[in-house]
Amino acid sequence: MEFLTSSLVIISIAWLCSAIILTINSRARKSCKLPPGPYPLPIIGNILSLGSKPHRSLANLARIYGPVMSLKLGSITTVVISSPESARMVLQKHDSSFSSRAIPSAASAVRHDEFSMVWLPVENQWRKLRKICKEQMFSAARLDASQGLRREKLQKLSEYVGECSETGRAVDVGEAAFTTSLNLMSASLFSVEFAQFGADSSQEMKDLVWGVMKCIGSPNFADYFPILKSVDPQRLLKQTKYYFGKLFATFDKIIEEKLKSRGEKNDLVEALIDLNLRDEDQFTRNDMKHLLLDLFVAGADTTSGTVEWAMTELIRNPTKMWKLSDEVRDFIKENGQIEESDIPRLPYLQAVVKETFRLHPAAPFLVPHKADSDVEIKGYIVPKNAQILVNVWASGRDPDIWTNANEFVPERFLNENNGVDFRGRDFELIPFGAGRRICPGLPLAYRMVHQMLATFVGNFEWRLQSIKPQEMDMNENFGLSLQKAVSLRAIPTKL
Repeated sequence: MEFLTSSLVIISIAWLCSAIILTINSRARKSCKLPPGPYPLPIIGNILSLGSKPHRSLANLARIYGPVMSLKLGSITTVVISSPESARMVLQKHDSSFSSRAIPSAASAVRHDEFSMVWLPVENQWRKLRKICKEQMFSAARLDASQGLRREKLQKLSEYVGECSETGRAVDVGEAAFTTSLNLMSASLFSVEFAQFGADSSQEMKDLVWGVMKCIGSPNFADYFPILKSVDPQRLLKQTKYYFGKLFATFDKIIEEKLKSRGEKNDLVEALIDLNLRDEDQFTRNDMKHLLLDLFVAGADTTSGTVEWAMTELIRNPTKMWKLSDEVRDFIKENGQIEESDIPRLPYLQAVVKETFRLHPAAPFLVPHKADSDVEIKGYIVPKNAQILVNVWASGRDPDIWTNANEFVPERFLNENNGVDFRGRDFELIPFGAGRRICPGLPLAYRMVHQMLATFVGNFEWRLQSIKPQEMDMNENFGLSLQKAVSLRAIPTKL
């Protein structure tokens, strides 16, 4: 009874505050010429318009209200960007005004938002962390030096698929790709492997990583009504604290072991420990753990998800699979093993990866931005403190930009869209973002996605167990990233 009374009091206060805010915002909307959008309901605004797959719902609304659209999500003004031209305005022309983050409540678990490179404002600490990432992990020299490590993980992937081929077992493609990505990241960061193919440890770690992405990316009432943050009505903050705690416990154990055996391995943690010991005030152990969390979660999840979607589309489109397999096998026959420097010599492989990023971007919305001041976009005012969502999924499916927009056609990147790339310059295709907030791990993802996909198709043919390719479930699980709702399981046959 006491809990019910308390809940009613909280809801009543939230209702009153929201009613006042909605009235103020309604007047502000009329006076400052917000972008068009659906009319908000009292209190909840346009929350019901999001549905279970907000990237699709907002893409449909953008066809009605335009590529710059405003919504009221509870008390939060949100501007949705759904075209390359408007994305260029936000991420390039007005980059400095939109470089801050709208921080989800779940991201504040264990004060992660205060230390994370993802959520920090573009100030000295953020610049320092970006510099560390570039110099210690993602520079061309560092990536070239660690190529042998990735080759070793890809060889293990090939051996595992080969074993399944010999016994006629189906491969869970997403899990195999995730295990490879996970071990690549853990070996690069810690000089250890976290999982084995087909083992429970891989699934446990995948559940942790996906749990983080889902909690932070899911629509949350605590974000729409800030007064509810302390209540955490959907328990997303509590769940995120659990996931972060499990990962931090793992990191702490590894760091302690590293401190006892200094200098034995040349990995990122060793480099970070050196920075910490050199000047603890400038780079604390807490900074180290939060940076490792960002790199580990993002690196393991997005690469494997992209590879699984690519394999799904290729199996659904056998002629595309044959074309890619022929290109990869012919190259190997003529030149031997594919090195990372060989990727530019495999045009169809590159086209398949680009087409996968177009149809299935790892993050359907870029990580939310926030307006630091009032900014005019296409004749409308994006008000200060508005949340900005860039719907790259919608841009990738826009029929005004892409012919046969919902079909998997890699050839488009060999023909009319030949010059389009995904490194942040061509706003038709920005799965990693653009501007100063572009994903720092893009150079590693570029190498890993191409090489892992070539490993899957270069030596094996693939068939489904009991369904036809066109009957595959293409539904998604929504979070910060898009995962296949039903895992791709296919039987390999060694060529």
